[in-house]
Amino acid sequence: MTPNTARRREASRRAILTAAFELMQEVGYAKLSIEGIAARAGVGKQTIYRWWPSKGAVLFDAFLVLSEGNEGEPPTLPDTGDLEADLTAVLRATVDELNDPRYEQPMRALATEIAHDPELAAAYAERLDGPLKEAKRQRLRSAQQAGQLAEDLDLDVAVELIWGPLLNRWLQRSGPLTPDYADRVVATALNGLRPRRSGD
Repeated sequence: MTPNTARRREASRRAILTAAFELMQEVGYAKLSIEGIAARAGVGKQTIYRWWPSKGAVLFDAFLVLSEGNEGEPPTLPDTGDLEADLTAVLRATVDELNDPRYEQPMRALATEIAHDPELAAAYAERLDGPLKEAKRQRLRSAQQAGQLAEDLDLDVAVELIWGPLLNRWLQRSGPLTPDYADRVVATALNGLRPRRSGD
């Protein structure tokens, strides 16, 4: 592939992903179509089908592009040595993201598609959820090594215990998603996760 061809291909890919995200905001996921994305991006729909098997897969890549920080670098969590402060900061940022109108519709649409599309679920686990979970485990592992968490703590369960309540409340709309709620989730989780002291 020549450099010019590669540039044109990347430009087309970016145009498709931008179009998908813009249309998602305008018409909603139910009315989003490959034909509409192709028309907005100025490409043929076969170009889209050559790269993505479904509109859910297009939206997933569009969401990844939107949420990219340092492209190619694995995600990390802050590690100041104060586990409670670090987790509180991360969960508050998660609350802000889940409440952001730019993200809400795409994330809800993706959650629905992932529940029904095993291939998309596998891609989500490999490219987004897996690396994020590893970053979360690594932060808890660091706290374990510092004696802030029990040595025999199951880190996978701990990750779900800390982050699960936010996602559950958001998905089910079962209550307000606020910084105060994030703070209480962290405090409640850590009160049960800290190692027992002698005499407790």
